[in-house]
Amino acid sequence: MTEVQGATITGGPAGLETGQPQGGRVLKREIGLIGLTWASVGSIIGSGWLFGAWKGIHAAGPAAIIAWCIGGVAVLVLGLVHAELGGMYPVSGGTARFPHYAFGGIAGASFGWFSWLQAATVAPIEVMAAIQYAQHYHFASSWMNAAGDLRSWGLLVAIAFMAVLVAINFLGIRHLANTNSVMTWWKVGIPLLTIFVVAIANFHGSRFTALDGFAPYGAKGVLSAVSTSGIVFAFLGFEQADQLAGEAKNPQRNLPRAVIASVIIGIVIYVVLQVVFIGALPSSVMHGTWSTVAGAFTSPWAQVASLGSLGWLAVILYIDAVISPSGTGLIYATSTSRVSFGLSRNGYFPRIFESLDSRGVPWFGLIISFVIGAVCFLPFPSWSSLVGIITSASVLMYAGAPLSLGVFRKRLPNANRPYRLGGASVISPVAFILSNFIIMWSGWITDYKLGLAIILGIIIIGANYIFKGNPIKPDWNLKAASWVLPYLLGVGLLTYGSAWGHADGAHAWFGADAMWWDLAIMAVFSLVIYYWARTVSLSGEEIQATIDKVVVPEETVLTVGE
Repeated sequence: MTEVQGATITGGPAGLETGQPQGGRVLKREIGLIGLTWASVGSIIGSGWLFGAWKGIHAAGPAAIIAWCIGGVAVLVLGLVHAELGGMYPVSGGTARFPHYAFGGIAGASFGWFSWLQAATVAPIEVMAAIQYAQHYHFASSWMNAAGDLRSWGLLVAIAFMAVLVAINFLGIRHLANTNSVMTWWKVGIPLLTIFVVAIANFHGSRFTALDGFAPYGAKGVLSAVSTSGIVFAFLGFEQADQLAGEAKNPQRNLPRAVIASVIIGIVIYVVLQVVFIGALPSSVMHGTWSTVAGAFTSPWAQVASLGSLGWLAVILYIDAVISPSGTGLIYATSTSRVSFGLSRNGYFPRIFESLDSRGVPWFGLIISFVIGAVCFLPFPSWSSLVGIITSASVLMYAGAPLSLGVFRKRLPNANRPYRLGGASVISPVAFILSNFIIMWSGWITDYKLGLAIILGIIIIGANYIFKGNPIKPDWNLKAASWVLPYLLGVGLLTYGSAWGHADGAHAWFGADAMWWDLAIMAVFSLVIYYWARTVSLSGEEIQATIDKVVVPEETVLTVGE
């Protein structure tokens, strides 16, 4: 045994992160099961609970309840996939690295960029949510215009808010985990309190069939709500345990438990919140259509409480509107630096992203997360304008996990799997299909912007390679990544020609109401890509060689107490 900065290195399964990043320091394994679970739950319960139910009725009416169930099941399936992968390879920034192991450089760079893009853009959207609720107070009333876009003072406040979230991260992972755990207890407790109080005081069963009915916009509205109303966005964050895997105690046991538990907690809370929100809508707003009702709110839960003579609860909710998004933004600032750390380990980002300070914090990655967060306030100045593109980027990131799982099951059948997903041969391709459905439901207007972000990623990663920003040179392996470009172009093309491609149904190949054909074609296309990718993936020997190159030493695991 060898002592490293107060930690003990002992023998363990292959593929665990213990190598020396730049500067000779190591990430510290100091987060236990509760900390990992709360990292994921704290990311799930953020601004999504403050706005998701409101946006849901705008897109689907009371049938938004069904949309939450669909979104929850889809994310749970993806969570099960991540649970097995996280247990196999508990490395920092895991979601950015699994495709690299399975397919080599091109696929790894692509999905790694999606992971980083998603992580970097969630913190600013949480800041936006807090500022939107703050409009209730007179001192903040000038920070946004009527459309929810930031004005000059609001922009300065948003940037200062981002700076605070990043500054807390510099205290180190142990202090961060403790801070996040305290905030998460609050973040879970307030929605539960709201559900209990509002349901008892102002619940009306007649609301579910009022106005233009339970499902005024049909199945298309329900499925659109999954992507565009913040439903999938609300569940984002379950993978945070995987992102922090390089700093987890007993990761093989704790990671799968944390991922699965966080998703189940999120599903229960969000579905019940949607039911209670609809049932508690006051009579004063119940006129016109469900879209009209949604238009009556800007700070939905606090306004429902106020209109229902629950002023004391409204005060708590306005306070929570700062705490809940702040907690999620805090952990995503952490995640961004860990994903960039992982991308540097894989050779895609400059080596400086691996630089750690004396507390084991990737300091350069944190600074860049602040810069990117500040930039996001400029082209996407409102909460709603950010949700769609973040959802699509996130789902593209998640899509790499079922592909990787399929490869590992085929190429590494005897690998150590602390958590083994039952029925993976079916669940894995289904998870990939569901990911592509969610991307399609986001619509073309959202997805083409994501395409521009992908081009930006190619430029950044290419520049790092050309100018030798990292001594690790990924094996680009064209054969193993031969499916990547057809996949990205195909998903974009099918989205453009689907019933969800454009709001008015224009350009839909089979007509604006022929969504079942769109779903069937996307499912078939997804299966073709899935089995194509699995067939041309790296061999078992190549996968192990890739892991050995970026995760060293493979035979050890760093632990800090139990």
